[in-house]
Amino acid sequence: MAITLSERAAAHVSAFIAKRGKGLGIRLGVKTSGCSGMAYKLEFVDTSSDDDVTFESHGVTVFTDAKSLAYIDGTELDYAKEGLNEGFQFNNPNVKNECGCGESFNV
Repeated sequence: MAITLSERAAAHVSAFIAKRGKGLGIRLGVKTSGCSGMAYKLEFVDTSSDDDVTFESHGVTVFTDAKSLAYIDGTELDYAKEGLNEGFQFNNPNVKNECGCGESFNV
């Protein structure tokens, strides 16, 4: 079981945490949303919980909860810049279908 970050994603997250001046890492989870059923949630973590499952990737701690982990286990978070667009990309091996806009998925 693991969630990883590419080197680009880790560098981007580390830079944002440094700019914020605080943070233990990022939290990756899922929520019910969108036309395909689930959407990713990504947020900074300032305090951890006993229920957190953590992974270390390229110097960044990734937090998640056990319920979300069932849907995102094996996911690699990447950061890409294509033309004027830039952002995180979720490479999740569990995804069976995604909506056309890429905002939601199902497993």
